[in-house]
Amino acid sequence: MIKTEKEYLESKIRLDAEFKELDAHAEKMKKSGLTPEQIKLALDPLASFALQLKEEVEEYEKLKRGQFDILENFNGIGRMLVALRIFKGLKQKELAEKLDVTEAQVSRDERNEYHGASIEKIQKVLDALGVTLKSAIETDYKDAV
Repeated sequence: MIKTEKEYLESKIRLDAEFKELDAHAEKMKKSGLTPEQIKLALDPLASFALQLKEEVEEYEKLKRGQFDILENFNGIGRMLVALRIFKGLKQKELAEKLDVTEAQVSRDERNEYHGASIEKIQKVLDALGVTLKSAIETDYKDAV
């Protein structure tokens, strides 16, 4: 997951370079007489990396527009906190100042996607981001007593 604007900009540049390199390799292989199937077989690993990077760039752009996935049973809460920071346009350093912690702490928390974070810590981050988390409970009525 791309977590900072710097990573995003570097990824966009790298993505462009990856696709140009793929095209150049394909052209060389074509000139050397390889069949389209052989070229595809040879370039699939490189193309796979480029497509994964493309998905990450697109996901970051989606987060910046405020398009989030649905959070279910707190699965993915850490990833959602990172996404909310990105959407709010806050740098890790700015969030750290709001939380009165170091930038390194925020970076570490985000790298681990807040794994093992307490409810209190998650609430502090939500407060710092100015976000309210609302939830609804759905039950299967056949299990009701």
